[in-house]
Amino acid sequence: MPFITTAIPGLLVFQPVVFEDARGYFFESYNDNVFKKEGLDLHWVQDNQSSSSRGVVRGLHFQDIPKAQTKLVRVLEGKIWDVAVDIRKGSPFYGRSFGIELTAENRLQMLIPRGFAHGFSVLSEKAVVLYKCDQVYDKDSERGIMYNDPLLNIDWKIPAADVILSEKDQRHPSMRDCTHNFVFNG
Repeated sequence: MPFITTAIPGLLVFQPVVFEDARGYFFESYNDNVFKKEGLDLHWVQDNQSSSSRGVVRGLHFQDIPKAQTKLVRVLEGKIWDVAVDIRKGSPFYGRSFGIELTAENRLQMLIPRGFAHGFSVLSEKAVVLYKCDQVYDKDSERGIMYNDPLLNIDWKIPAADVILSEKDQRHPSMRDCTHNFVFNG
């Protein structure tokens, strides 16, 4: 099965089947039928791609309901530490994070459902990240949580002195002060 479950229900890692030979490799980075067999009926409406240098941390980002996004994240070049945080009020996993190394070589992808904040740090000299979204970007719904909130205690796999943040990401509130409308539905 191409899906790996994590310690947080609903948060999945997708491992595509890769065919390699002397010419190189081929894999389906997304196949609607494969995802539907897993009970994931998603309709992607936007692809985002970023290029970042070593030490960049992007996140933690999410959009509020009704513009909340499910994301499928993968790396085209380089290596990142990809992190999702459960922010669903009432969830037994509320405030818990899961991180995984995504690389161009391992071809793993993280499926981040609505109700999770997302971010990543760049571990290689450069990383090109592509992620699919099932909802378009909406500035009015955009929210965030400070990447280094002590309550979350996320290890970003880079020294704090080397972290590079955007101005926007420097202004995110703590998890405790973050406002959002996600509720766990058991």
